[in-house]
Order: sequence, then structure tokens, then C-alpha cells
Amino acid sequence: MTCLLVEDRDGVRILTMNRPEKHNALNTELTTSLLQALRDADTDGAVRSVVLAGSGKSFCAGADTSEFDALVPDDPSAVNQRADLTTALHAAFSRMSKPVVAAVRGNALGGGAGLALACDMTVMADDVRFGYPELKRGILPAVVMSNLVRQLGRKDAFELVALGETIDGARAREMRLANRVCAAADVLDTAIALAAMMAAWSPLAMSATKRLFHRVADVPLETGLAIGRDANVMMRGFRGAK
Repeated sequence: MTCLLVEDRDGVRILTMNRPEKHNALNTELTTSLLQALRDADTDGAVRSVVLAGSGKSFCAGADTSEFDALVPDDPSAVNQRADLTTALHAAFSRMSKPVVAAVRGNALGGGAGLALACDMTVMADDVRFGYPELKRGILPAVVMSNLVRQLGRKDAFELVALGETIDGARAREMRLANRVCAAADVLDTAIALAAMMAAWSPLAMSATKRLFHRVADVPLETGLAIGRDANVMMRGFRGAK
């Protein structure tokens, strides 16, 4: 059984993490497969948007802690390789030219919560369990911290990581961590519908919009306006292109 399922529907590529017996916990195999699948989707001209989902009861329960025993100071190479792999995965979403929608049901914890927030849009179930329980296990939310603080702000972000409590879909929406909240049975269809809407736009315009969004998100206003001005000029060159 493959750890990642890939399905195409009219320009939407659906990537489904497929370790249901482990609540889709991210081991090295799944992390590597997902990173490659995102890169493949980005270079495939037939794909215009992506949905990330999880099979079984959960979206993703975070890192597979069963692999932690092998990541010890005595083997710094393995420790560094795994850290680099995790970092590359979380960075891939903002580097992609195509939008990614997370379809989040069940558990989205630790690294799984980080994956959900790394996506451009997030659809969550009303009964989702979303949070960062790392401190309860004596570890810390490391790679996922940067994205969380940027999207949520300091006070709420620190509360999530410092208390280790989970929140449901309504609270996630209230905190602006979810774009849509619906019944668990409707999450995947809702995410696919959003992805299909974005897949209908000009791929050049969609790609430029996403690139511009990430470029201006964390820069001063004057810098952002200058970047936007250059994008405005560039847009005249491909307006109407398909």
C-alpha cells in the first residue's frame, strides 16, 4: 500500500496521505513522497491546483515519533537530514506557483497542524482537533513555529504552543486559521470545489497572484507597493493568456 495517493480531477490534483492506521503521521517515507508530489504537481502543466487530504479518521497526527529513536546525537547526519527534509516540505507550499487547499478532518496535530497552515487555504471539519501538543511529549514545535506566528500573531500563537490544547473548527475559524468550516463528511468536497474554482483562472495570473502574495506578505508597505507596481506592469504582458 502506497503511503500517498494521487488523483486528478479536471485540473485539480488530490494528494491523500495514506497511513490511516497511524493517523497519517509523517514518517520519512511519507514526508519524502509528499514533498516530491508537490514538486511534481507544480511542474505538471495539466495541474492547476492541489488539494491535500488524509485518509481514514485524520488529516495528519504530526511526526511519526516511532522514528525518533534513530535520531540521536550519535548520528548527527541523520538528525540533520530529517530536519532538512521537514523544513523543505513546509517551505514547498509557499514556493509552489499553484494554490493548495487543505482538507482537514479528525486530528491535525503538531506537524499536521503545520501542514494545514502551510497550505494556501484550509477547510476544516467542525469537530476537528487542531493543535500543537509537542510540550506534552517533552519536545517542541520547531519547524512549524514560524508559519504559525506569521499567520496567527504572537499572543494566540504562544497560547496554542505553550498550553498544548486543541481547538475545534469553530475556534479555528474565529482565529482565522480556517477559510471554511463544515461537517466532516463535506470537508473534501468543499476543498475540491475551492480548488476547482481557482483551477478555472488563467494559470499565469494565478501563479503571479500567489507569487506576489507571498512576496508582499512580510515586507514594509513601501516595498510591497513597489513590488506590486512591477507586477502590475508585468500583468499587461500576459493579460488574457490561458
